[in-house]
Amino acid sequence: MEIAAHVDEQGLTAPPDIARAVGLPPAEAARLLTCRQWRAGDVAALQAVADRLGLEVPLEGLGLPARDQDAL
Repeated sequence: MEIAAHVDEQGLTAPPDIARAVGLPPAEAARLLTCRQWRAGDVAALQAVADRLGLEVPLEGLGLPARDQDAL
């Protein structure tokens, strides 16, 4: 949600613009930012996007499986 709010604050609403901002292909950016159930590796991908945007997004206390937290 933090990433989506950040790109919205930047005025980026079109999928191609969002994809360029987060450094991913449009389909992958849309899937990551709108999915309700993540696949293996998605948490690390989202953390990389947050890092690219200069956002600090703490993951502790979110109830993520240990393997997802360890991947970061």
